Amino acid sequence: MKQMAGIGAGILGVGVLFGGIFWIQKSSTDLASARLELAQMQEEHAKTEAEIEARLEEKTSQSIALEGQLRLLEEEHSDSKRTVRKLSEEVQDLEKIVETDPELLAKYSKVYFLNENYAPSTLAPVPSLFVFQKDRTYEVHAQMEPFLTDLLEESAKDGMALLVASAYRSFATQTALKSSYTVRYGSGANAFSAEQGYSEHQLGTTVDLTTPSVGGTFAGFDKTDEYEWLTDNAWRYGFILSYPRGNSYYQYEPWHWRFVGTELAERLHEEKETFYDLDQRTLDKYLGVLFD
Repeated sequence: MKQMAGIGAGILGVGVLFGGIFWIQKSSTDLASARLELAQMQEEHAKTEAEIEARLEEKTSQSIALEGQLRLLEEEHSDSKRTVRKLSEEVQDLEKIVETDPELLAKYSKVYFLNENYAPSTLAPVPSLFVFQKDRTYEVHAQMEPFLTDLLEESAKDGMALLVASAYRSFATQTALKSSYTVRYGSGANAFSAEQGYSEHQLGTTVDLTTPSVGGTFAGFDKTDEYEWLTDNAWRYGFILSYPRGNSYYQYEPWHWRFVGTELAERLHEEKETFYDLDQRTLDKYLGVLFD
């Protein structure tokens, strides 16, 4: 019985041994398969990763190209917008020039002639606070009036006492005025009074300024603080002295101020030029900004 038991134990041991070997072999096979599968998966993963990277690179390149195209389109669009805006501004400037009375920047003193039918498109009264003769109504070009009023109000704030002694004068009024001067002064009147049709006053954009102390004769006006204030500040409001010392048209008239717009007045002030120094073509360039 012991012998039989020993034989059985031996057989069991052999079975266990073969079973263990089989298990080890199977495990080895499984491990190899697993390694092979892992390697395949890693290879596929690497391939997929490479494809993804290639696609990303391709998409990135496409994106960069698209961004470049987009920037180019944006630049072209901006250029188009700038071109359209520039053209629009040029059209607006041309429209303003066409709509602005060209006579307002013409040189009339013994140069050009205004006929008896010419008058400003619209006239507006000078504020009564700033007129020399309180019982008279002084009128000026309606679009110029706000500039004149600003000048007079600002001068008053600075302690000045500027008054308008003459403003718009019609062809007929200028005719009568020149006749009266000719009767009184003879041919000498030509030195200070324009013939009808040649007066800047007919434009409605010119005023004669005085002070209570000087009065209507204007004598000594250029010795006043008011005149000094005008020489320093009138250009800021678009006004220039038409007939300074040494001009070729009339005697020196420190009281005679003409509105030519702030841009032209600034140029004349900065460059030390006079209105009649410039040719008409140059003056006409400022028509579009006359009342800006």
